[in-house]
Parts: sequence; C-alpha cells; structure tokens
Amino acid sequence: MKKLLLLSVLIISVALPSYSAFWNRNKNTNQQQSAQTQQQQTQQTQAQTQQQNTNEATYPQDVDGAPISQDEYIDDTNVEEAYRKMPVPTHRYIHNIDPGEYQDTMYTTWSPYPLFRLTAPLYFKSVAIQPGYYLLTPREHEGKWYILFKEAGRIKYIIPCYKRDMVPFGFYENNLPKVKLTTPQKIREEALKWIGKHKNSAKRKPTPDTFLDANDLDNNFISLIVYWGNYRYYFVLRSIQL
Repeated sequence: MKKLLLLSVLIISVALPSYSAFWNRNKNTNQQQSAQTQQQQTQQTQAQTQQQNTNEATYPQDVDGAPISQDEYIDDTNVEEAYRKMPVPTHRYIHNIDPGEYQDTMYTTWSPYPLFRLTAPLYFKSVAIQPGYYLLTPREHEGKWYILFKEAGRIKYIIPCYKRDMVPFGFYENNLPKVKLTTPQKIREEALKWIGKHKNSAKRKPTPDTFLDANDLDNNFISLIVYWGNYRYYFVLRSIQL
C-alpha cells in the first residue's frame, strides 16, 4: 500500500511541471492571437475613419461671402444667340394654376420652390416681368423646359430654358449655409425626427435643395440659373427690352 501511494505521488510530481508548461504555452499563444486581432481591428477602424473624413463635405469658413465653387460643368453657350432663337411661349395653364404644385407640396411643410425678389422690370422679348416676389418653378412641356413665375399661387409668366443639366455633386453642401439651431430648437428637431420615424402619418419627404444664381452680362443680358433638386435650369432675361 505504501509503495502504491509513493508511486502515485511520483507520477503526479512528474506530470505537474509538464502540464504547467503546456498551460503557459497555450496562454501565451492566446495572448498573441488576441493582440493580433486587436491590432487588426484598430487598423480597420483607422482606415474607415480616414475614408469617412475623405468623403465628408467641407464647408467654407464664411459660406455667405464665399464665391460659388467651380465645377466640371462649364456653360459655354452663346447666351445672346440662345435668347434670339427661343420663341415666346404660347402655351397656357388652366386658370393659371400649376398642376404639379400639389404633388410637390403634398409632403412638405412649406413651398419647395426658390423665391425670387425682383425690384425692377426684366424682359424676355415681348414679355415684361414686373417687380414682385415670385416662386420659380421648372416645368416640362412637350419635351422642352420652362420656368414658371408664380405669384400668390398663380402663374404670371412663362420663360423658356435654353439648357438643363445635373447639379454637380456636393454643390449644395459647399454653397448653402448651415442652419445654426439653439438648444431648444435642436431638442425640437430631434423630437420631430423621432415622431416622423415612428409615426407613418407624420412622415415628410425631405424638401429639395434650391439655389438661385444671377449674373449681369454684356449688352444688358442677365443670366439666371435655378437649382432645384438634382437639376439646374438656365434661362436669360434682359434689363432693357430688345
């Protein structure tokens, strides 16, 4: 019996160091694998952060005073020639009501069209646009595009466009000022977003971004570009009737 007990103690004393070495070796291996995994995750996170920073739009310091950024779309149209070639529109709308306005304003809380304040008359051939406040609305008719000058919900004037193209990527982010909200306004906006996200009856589609660019040209011509949503619309007027 004593011999058996002595043999068991001897076996345990021999096996214990081997098991301890095996356990330490596995522990070191696991630690190395964990360190490698953590390093890979850190590198992936840094790469994603760098990519997001690259993709984020940059805003100028003073967006109100910053010039419109140049883009790959250069308008080399002869404006005077386009003005002379375009005829005065003859089509009219029933009761001078824009039939597409209801669809555009169905899911918005305010008018989605750019507001044009005119302080002096402008002309397109025989059409004289009087001073006032107008909502400029692009509309297609028989394959051609026109700008509707709307006042108090009625179409006052229809001016043809000589060109239509896509708005450059990032244009609105680089040229529209960011709205500065107070703390109560931020809380209100977050509450409205939460309601709109969870209540179908309160959901509203985002209003299209808009921008209006006007430039004086030679020979009393005025070039205007209406940015509305994904497209921009070019038309030309005169400060003196031709």
